[in-house]
Order: sequence, then C-alpha cells, then structure tokens
Amino acid sequence: MTAGWSRIDLPGADVTFASAWLGADEADRLLDHLRQALPWEVHRIRMFGRIVDSPRLSAWIGDDDAAYRYSGTRFVPHPWTAELRALRDRVADACDAPFNSVLANLYRDGADRMGWHSDDEPELGARPVIASLSLGAERTFRFRAKAGGESVAIELPHGSLLTMAGDTQRLYKHELPARKRVTGPRINLTFRNIEPPRDIRSPIRSAPTRC
Repeated sequence: MTAGWSRIDLPGADVTFASAWLGADEADRLLDHLRQALPWEVHRIRMFGRIVDSPRLSAWIGDDDAAYRYSGTRFVPHPWTAELRALRDRVADACDAPFNSVLANLYRDGADRMGWHSDDEPELGARPVIASLSLGAERTFRFRAKAGGESVAIELPHGSLLTMAGDTQRLYKHELPARKRVTGPRINLTFRNIEPPRDIRSPIRSAPTRC
C-alpha cells in the first residue's frame, strides 16, 4: 500500500482509504466543473414493487459497451468528458485496476441519500474493484456485514478516495444516510469495470432495491 492510504478493518473485505487523494484546489475545480458539465438526471428505480424517483441526481458515463442494469432499469452510458477520462486513468493507476465506466451521483444537500445495497450486479464480476471519489460536503459512509452485526462508519471528506475490492460486495452492504445538518452539495464518482455478458442468452438479474 502506498503512502497516504489506510485499510478499513472489515473482516474478509478489502477496503482502503486515502483521505486527501486530491488537493483542495484541484478538488474544488473538479467539483465546480462536474456540477456544470455532466448530464444530471433523476434516475427511476424500483422500490417495493413501484418505480420511484431516486433521492439524488445521477449520470452514467462510460465506454460505448458499458451499459449497466440496476433496480430494474438499463442505463446506456453518456460519453466521457476529457476531464473525466483523464481522472479515470489516474484512479486506475492508483488502484491498479481497469475502469470503463463511472456512476456520478450528486447529493444536493443532506436530505439526498443512498440506501443499503451491494454493488454485486453480474456485469461487475464476482470480485469487482470499485473506486469511490468524494467531492464537496463531507458525508458519513457506512458498512454493514450481510451476516449481521454493528455497522462501521467512516467520514468521506472533500477529495478523498475509497476503494472496495475482493469479497467486499459479497460480504457487506453500504449506505450513505441522510444528514439534516449538511447543507452543501456532494458529488461522488464510483469508477467500475463493466464486463461483457459471457452468454447473451443468460437473463440479466436486477439489482437490489436502492433508495
């Protein structure tokens, strides 16, 4: 592990964290750029048998063949911006892993959130590497073992990078809970690698509900 990285103590998982992966000035510029440049939209998700608006804004960016299905909806990627492509390459070097897509989420204030889920869609592979870059307001991020037990919380400051690899998605769920006292926006970029289907005749499994 390189300098500046620490390991999060989650038995069986592989989670590392760099609290200041980007400098403050670069993180500020990137936050401002992404708020203006990305095609933000409200994704529609399946929740308790109904299709509802997700409580955040999102944009799916990636290579042409990086279509992605979750919560009953298939998302075709928007093209990379030059800035995001360059950032993708830097994150890939830091994680020593390939990425062909990124899910960008804009949490407008503390009321926006992400519910408990695992990033375990078949397109991600059995042991995916997911890199999560945080920009803007500091928010709490929590892990909880699928087998039960207490949750583990960490704070994600402006410019921090969190990586989840190995059996993390198989063993744990994670969430970004609402925080009423947070008034500023946060952008989260989760870089991932979508694998082509091995058999086009195989059904695509919908992801767990996310709210």
